[in-house]
Amino acid sequence: MIQEIKDKLLEMRRQILDELVETLKQEADTGKSDIGDIFDLAGTERDRELGLLLSNRDRAKLKAINDALERIEDGTYGVCEECEKKIRLERLKVMPFARYCVDCQSKMEKEESLRKSTAESNIYRKLAATEFDEET
Repeated sequence: MIQEIKDKLLEMRRQILDELVETLKQEADTGKSDIGDIFDLAGTERDRELGLLLSNRDRAKLKAINDALERIEDGTYGVCEECEKKIRLERLKVMPFARYCVDCQSKMEKEESLRKSTAESNIYRKLAATEFDEET
């Protein structure tokens, strides 16, 4: 079973790298085209920024895949990094680069959501306090 997951991880990595090569080729071809008007340039810049965002996501996924392959090699694959219990095989089949069991992942996501919510709330309070100070 581990070999199947390893093969899946290697295939995922190959696909990401192939997409990256294709994106780089397209960007190189775009740079060769004639310069258009300001709207063309703005559209091209937006597309480039979107490409960079996607490549950041792909980079993170690629790192997660490589980390999972390392865990397979050192024998720690399939063990939750939080509670150290085995990650269910069903989860690993769906998300072969998972680092946490479902329970720990859920707990971490809830904590992150609460942190973001608290941070946003603090920003709004500061803005409201600033507006009040300006009025007085």
